[in-house]
Amino acid sequence: MSSEALVAELHDRVWSKGDYGAIEYLVAARYVIHSDPGDPWEGQTLDHQTYQERVQYSRSAFPDLVFTVHETVGTGNRVAVRWSATGTHLGDLRGLPATGKRLTFTGQTIYEILHEHVAGHWQVVDRLGFMQQLRS
Repeated sequence: MSSEALVAELHDRVWSKGDYGAIEYLVAARYVIHSDPGDPWEGQTLDHQTYQERVQYSRSAFPDLVFTVHETVGTGNRVAVRWSATGTHLGDLRGLPATGKRLTFTGQTIYEILHEHVAGHWQVVDRLGFMQQLRS
């Protein structure tokens, strides 16, 4: 599988569909969040269980969360992705009680690929746009 296809499958199966069983064969045993400002897991190295907990945290707040990959660019052991996500805020996030609002937010992620597994990322998310939608 190409690196671009690997990342697309991660977004589709794990993040959009909640297929946690796919984590073991898509994600490296040690997944490093190199940079992701505002993410509670920033700077941490996650095992499969902790990676699943991270996904479950987002999917419990947005049970209908769906990611759309708009563009991927791969080079060497990196894949850059421009994406958007939509979901209804039905569960609490840290400091943000559920609002019932439907949100759309965007981001750009550079994934690290090692030994045919997604092994980490650097990410920027439009958190200001996210917060403005919650408060409007």
